[in-house]
Parts: sequence; C-alpha cells; structure tokens
Amino acid sequence: MTSPRSDQRLKIGLSACFSHADPYRPLFTNKTLQYVEQTIAHWIMSAGAMVVMVPCPTGETALGDVTLSHYAEWLDGVVMHGGADVWPGSYGEEPLKDAWLGDRIRDLYDLAVVEAFEQVGKPIFGVCRGLQLINVAFGGTLYQDIETQHPGAQQHRDPITYDQHFHDIEIVPNTRLARMYPEMGQVKVNSIHHQGIKQIAPGFDIEAWSYPDGVPEAIRRHPTQGHGYIAATQWHPEFRAHDGSILDARPILDDFLLACERAKVQPLPGHSPFQIRDRASRLLRRALLRQR
Repeated sequence: MTSPRSDQRLKIGLSACFSHADPYRPLFTNKTLQYVEQTIAHWIMSAGAMVVMVPCPTGETALGDVTLSHYAEWLDGVVMHGGADVWPGSYGEEPLKDAWLGDRIRDLYDLAVVEAFEQVGKPIFGVCRGLQLINVAFGGTLYQDIETQHPGAQQHRDPITYDQHFHDIEIVPNTRLARMYPEMGQVKVNSIHHQGIKQIAPGFDIEAWSYPDGVPEAIRRHPTQGHGYIAATQWHPEFRAHDGSILDARPILDDFLLACERAKVQPLPGHSPFQIRDRASRLLRRALLRQR
C-alpha cells in the first residue's frame, strides 16, 4: 500500500509548552524555551497526520510579521497541549495559593491560539490543561484545586505515579463520546491534574464525569449550525497504561481528524470567542511588550 504524499496528509498544529527564561538554567541560560512533549506529537502522528508546533510569535526576540492567524489559515486543526495550571485571573478569580498561580503568559498565548483557529473555523481539540483553557476561553470557570474545593473529591493527581495514576469515568449516554464507545458506560482513564471544570462554558456539553466524585472529564461544543468542532478530555489520551487497562484513545483521535478532513472540504464561518476580533492576540502582544 502506497503511503500518502506529504501534501495529502493533514497538518495538525500543536500548541507550545513554555519554559520561561531562567538565569540559573545550565542550558539555554536565560532564554525562553517553547517545546512539545513527544508522546502527544507521536499520538497525532500515529494516524498519519503531520504535526507542527505553533510557536508564540511575539516576545523579546520577535522579528518579522508571522502571526497565529497565518498558522490557523495554513493548518487543518489544532491540539491544545497539557501543562501548567491556568492562572485564576483568566477566569476572574484571585489565586487562593501562590502554588496555584499558573502561567498567565501561557494562558494569553493559548487563548490567542484558540481565538485564531476559531476565527477561521478550524477544529480544536484540548487535552488536560487544554480542556480547562477551552472552557475558560468560552466563559467557563475552574476549581483552583479539586481536592480542597470539590466536596467528596478523590485524588486526581499523584506526582509519584504520574501517568500511571487512574480513576474511572462515566460516559454520558446519547453523547457523541458514547456513540464512539458503545456499551462502555464506565471506563478507566489516567488522571494527572488538580484543577478542573467548575462551571461549564455556555454552548458546551459535558460528555463524561469522573466516578464517583463527578468532576467533568470530557466536553464538546453543541453541534449547532455554523460552529466548528471543539472537543476536549481532562485525561491524556496520548498516555497509555503499562498493563493496557485504560480506554483506547484511537476513536477520539479519529473523530478529531475526521472533523479536520471535513473542514478542509467544507470550511465553516469563523467566529471570535471574545466578541472583538484578535482581542486575545493583542492582549498577548501587550503583555510580552511590558516584559521587555
């Protein structure tokens, strides 16, 4: 069987993680690093798609005129990466602890990425932090810390076992996720987070809850006319259990990539999630200019 040519393959953007300038770091001393974790890139590539990191185009070393909008117009969809906490100020709250300050600059970058892809009607998929960021971008809120703010919460993050820490979820019947996993109402997934959705964003449905404590674990935008594909999971579908006991993530990836294929053929009109076009990009640029 002949492999597809590169110009026939989907081009999927992957949002960047940030390691901010650090004068004590022995390598790339005092330089800002933007990077991806290889497992999620390999997961997307496992279905034959090409992965392109979407770097932040503004900052103290910025040159040229490339913008996030250029990436959104060129690529077929984007995956919002996991990583640092979301800054509570991004959803209108004061941090309850210094440890939960998150990364405001990365929030502004991620919001600008979501904005750029949403404005051109390209599919968006979020993982862990990506789910939380999407929820905030469209008007939802978060628990700053599930275990201290959600009554009866189980442990959702274990720093020792990390991606081998699991809990069950219940898939909501009659949702798209339920149709992707027929007759699989309760399944096991990894759990690597301490923040989570408190109030779901308007226009989104919850497709899975953690069991037994009921924290949202998967969301999807209503399939209303004129809106593009947005879905997200709180767990990391790219990570696997050593014993193979957790939910097979391939249907989730195939669903997203199918949406990307459809958007290439029949693109949907774009919308700004912030009412004012390119508002998040302007806020990001302003914040980074102030750092100079």
